[in-house]
Amino acid sequence: LKSFFLDGHRLDVFWDLRSAKFPASSPEPASGYFVALVSQEQVVLTLGDLKKDAYKRSKCRPSLEDAVPLCRRETVFGRRSFVARGWLDTSRKDHDIVIEASLAGPREPEMAITVDGRALVQVKNLQWKFRGNETVLVDQSPVQVLWDVHDWIFAGPGSQAVFAFKPGAPPEVNSDEAGLESGSGIPGDPGDYSFFLHAWKTD
Repeated sequence: LKSFFLDGHRLDVFWDLRSAKFPASSPEPASGYFVALVSQEQVVLTLGDLKKDAYKRSKCRPSLEDAVPLCRRETVFGRRSFVARGWLDTSRKDHDIVIEASLAGPREPEMAITVDGRALVQVKNLQWKFRGNETVLVDQSPVQVLWDVHDWIFAGPGSQAVFAFKPGAPPEVNSDEAGLESGSGIPGDPGDYSFFLHAWKTD
């Protein structure tokens, strides 16, 4: 049990990872565990498959409203290849994300992004296109891919690039919602969720 206060409200965190099972390709447990967040005697968030154990351990009832994922952040390190797993929408389905960057040598710097083995983004002349975005299809659904690799190009070793994956198509420039975020503002709308990937180049 760990407790802390946020905006004057006490939050309690309960967890049990003793029987957690980890897949070979991920540091995140796949089953046999729970992490629970309790506020005002309600379990407002649970992670893992042992939800009943979480309610029993915390001695609190589940919240009547489901928690809504808003964002997720991952940090990876590499030389030319950067590999991560993450949700690209609110379905909580993991996708394999690979970013390949060729920054040195006689050729112009370029970058490719694949999701689940499919090449979705290819950027050449990266020294001029170090910031950008594209909308791609993942499982037949649109996902916005945004990148900022400026420091990879100009800051040298030990620099990071930032990538964001946001479900849904970007808003139309001439729509009534132009200038607003692409989410509808309704909790749980897929456009409210984003996956952020920080990729650090080691040399």
